Amino acid sequence: MAVVRCAIDLGIPDILENQDGRPMSLSDLSSNIGCSPSTLHRIMRFLVNRRIFHHHEKSTIDQKSTSSNSNGYVKTALSSLLTKNGDKSMAAFVVLHTSPSMLAPWLGLSKRVLTDCKSHAFEAANGKDIWSYAEANSEHNKLLNDAMACDSRLVVPAVIDGCSELFLGLESVVDVGGGNGTTMRLLVEAFPWIRGIVFDLPHVIAHAKEEYHVGLDYIAGDMFHAIPKADSVFIKWVLHDWGDEECIKILKNCKDAIPKDKGKVIIVEAVISEEDERKSESFEYVKLMLDMVMMAETETGKQRTSKEWEHVLDQAGFSHHTFHSIQAVQSVIVAYP
Repeated sequence: MAVVRCAIDLGIPDILENQDGRPMSLSDLSSNIGCSPSTLHRIMRFLVNRRIFHHHEKSTIDQKSTSSNSNGYVKTALSSLLTKNGDKSMAAFVVLHTSPSMLAPWLGLSKRVLTDCKSHAFEAANGKDIWSYAEANSEHNKLLNDAMACDSRLVVPAVIDGCSELFLGLESVVDVGGGNGTTMRLLVEAFPWIRGIVFDLPHVIAHAKEEYHVGLDYIAGDMFHAIPKADSVFIKWVLHDWGDEECIKILKNCKDAIPKDKGKVIIVEAVISEEDERKSESFEYVKLMLDMVMMAETETGKQRTSKEWEHVLDQAGFSHHTFHSIQAVQSVIVAYP
């Protein structure tokens, strides 16, 4: 991951993206970056091996009709996800998780295990919990919200494609933990009849308004106290940050925010497979990896199995719920009051 971060920092994915598929020689690439060809060769050799980039070799016939080789690096579908400004760029996500503040907690993972998660790895490494740290550090806060926006640009279209019927008849939707508004912007573009509300902590909303999306309402508050009223609550990659007790409290507030007759809470989260299903699940490695991320970066967060989701939803007082698979690591869980 650190070598991928190196490539992003050097701008290599963007440079090769702008080549439109034409091979770029090591010499030209190193000149463009301003670095030694020999050092860059070692980085690119590793990244080509990991299939981040491709090393292209083709035979051409020059004007003298002799055979010569034209070698160079070209982009791949994976490297296109690492450009800094692409529509589906995941660069900010990689940069966030390779930043010093996010890497340091991993060194405290063994202590987390020995204390049954009573030690807080992120706080021990950075002096504050992850949310207080973001509030106190505007640069980290922006990086965090940019990373979540990366995820939204990939996952929300999968929600729209796989579960569009969930949004029929809804006049208003509030996105809890809505960050900079990317998720709600995508939902309103797909379902223009919806009044979109972006709800997050005051310092997040203050920064979000700098990237204001026309037609959205931005409301600051605390989901542990109350959530703005709407026909539906949309909550993506928030509940996994919290333990069962906190999760149930958030879900109860979600339930209180929606009407009893047509309300629904749309939860977008990973669902870890039960033991007997694990071998056939294509995203299982990523889900289990994300559970380790929760252990390192949060105090009580975790990824949940379907049975664990059923427990917190039942405890929050929902009458019933459904699970929907989409083309993403996450699933869509719909809870009804």
